[in-house]
Amino acid sequence: MDVTPVADDGQRAASITLDGIGKRYPDGTEAVRGLSLHVDAGELVVLIGPSGCGKSTVLRMINRLIEPTAGRIMLGDSDVTRVDPVKLRRQIGYVIQNVGLFPHQTVAANVATVPRLLGWSTDRARGRVAELLELVGLDPAQFGRRYPHELSGGQRQRVGVARALAADPVVLLMDEPFSAVDPIVRTRLQEEFLRLQAEVRKTIVLVTHDLDEAVRLGDRIAVLSEGGRLEQYDQPAVLLGDPATPFVREFVGADRGIRRLAVTPITREVLDPLPADGGAELPAVPLGGSAYDALAVLLTSAGGHAVVTEGGRPVGMLSRARILALAESAG
Repeated sequence: MDVTPVADDGQRAASITLDGIGKRYPDGTEAVRGLSLHVDAGELVVLIGPSGCGKSTVLRMINRLIEPTAGRIMLGDSDVTRVDPVKLRRQIGYVIQNVGLFPHQTVAANVATVPRLLGWSTDRARGRVAELLELVGLDPAQFGRRYPHELSGGQRQRVGVARALAADPVVLLMDEPFSAVDPIVRTRLQEEFLRLQAEVRKTIVLVTHDLDEAVRLGDRIAVLSEGGRLEQYDQPAVLLGDPATPFVREFVGADRGIRRLAVTPITREVLDPLPADGGAELPAVPLGGSAYDALAVLLTSAGGHAVVTEGGRPVGMLSRARILALAESAG
């Protein structure tokens, strides 16, 4: 299987190309029909759409848990339908909604599952387990000997991610990975996951029902409708600002302008000049930060302006009216 280096630290990832893939069941039901899209090596792509649109089916066809009935699926230069499915799945990490940890195995044994199947030595597997638990924010000495029932939902999800990364897969597939935890833990997991992806730079395809999660995590978002029809495939800001079809416009909703602010950075072009006193009494927001975060600051402050700083130095003023105009332009 051809793989492409995407980081100087030796981590690797493979591109994914779906070429007219389809899945028709014996009763004639077409879960996915003629879907084509490309995922670059090291890119995080989110599949989103209403229930029954084939998102999870697409994910499972990539690792051949479900066999496609039409089209090709390429990992790098290799057609996955021509690769032994067991060997293929050992090249692909898979994280599901309820994690699926083995309840009678310790955390360390769960994370070491694929390395053991690959015949790694005990020392090598133990070192990899410790490395990955630290990477996902769990102390190996504290958590390695625990069992899944002794962990919180968020901790179990972190172990699931560590297990999926254990054998350094070229692709990571994630099916509703954070939906089983409460909103506060979910936000923290998303933040940790973005930090993790910045380090490992894997090719990731993630399925979610949550548009806010898709906007926050995805480099690009693929919106699917019934039958796996690709309605739009774009960066989050483009998707929210310029829906390509009536289906996408309705799906992203009337509040898409506010959502777009989360992926709109504060740039010098939207700044007003500083007042004579430099805005010393005003709240401050960083240049390059999200317009959504700036709006949150402005909505909780008495005035309608904030100072924008770069490296701690004021560089301009930002008004509440300017941010709301940005949101309205995506409405």
